[in-house]
Amino acid sequence: MVASVLIIVLGALASAWAYSSLGNAQEVVAVRTDVARGQVVTAASLQVVRIGVDPALQVVPAAQASALVGQRAAVDLKAGQLLVPGAVTAEVVPRQGRSAVGLSLTAAQMPSEPLVVGDQVRIVSTPGSQGDVGSTPLVVTSGEVIAVGESRPDGATPITVEVEADKAPELAARSASGRIALVLDSRVR
Repeated sequence: MVASVLIIVLGALASAWAYSSLGNAQEVVAVRTDVARGQVVTAASLQVVRIGVDPALQVVPAAQASALVGQRAAVDLKAGQLLVPGAVTAEVVPRQGRSAVGLSLTAAQMPSEPLVVGDQVRIVSTPGSQGDVGSTPLVVTSGEVIAVGESRPDGATPITVEVEADKAPELAARSASGRIALVLDSRVR
């Protein structure tokens, strides 16, 4: 009899705790699918979830979800994470005074370390396959990775870099000839 009363009391306490937890739940915006930094945020990449949120945690309320669509991810967003203020931006890529240049690089033209959006890189002109490195001055262009594509069947990886606008035409021409190599600079900032 005592055990029955104890079970009933414990059940009532568990129900009260569950009810109070639901009462403190808020609807907030979460990420449904991975969105790389710089990519446009779509309605399909977001979802509204209802969770109990610690007041110390800053999250984006569900009412603001529609305002996020069409903006760009300011950081890499992973599926399942809660969206925090500042995770998306209206900033356009490429930025003012800069240009985006597409590169198609083989494994021999770039480091084996996987590139990520935001990496600081230098693109170096290379001599022909029979050329002597010391005989011609190297042309070096600094840039930032703004997109990395999937490796293609031919082994090349498409990469888009943002460089100074006046350097873009020469870099595009060198890229088309295939006579470039990419150097990844330190990620420590």
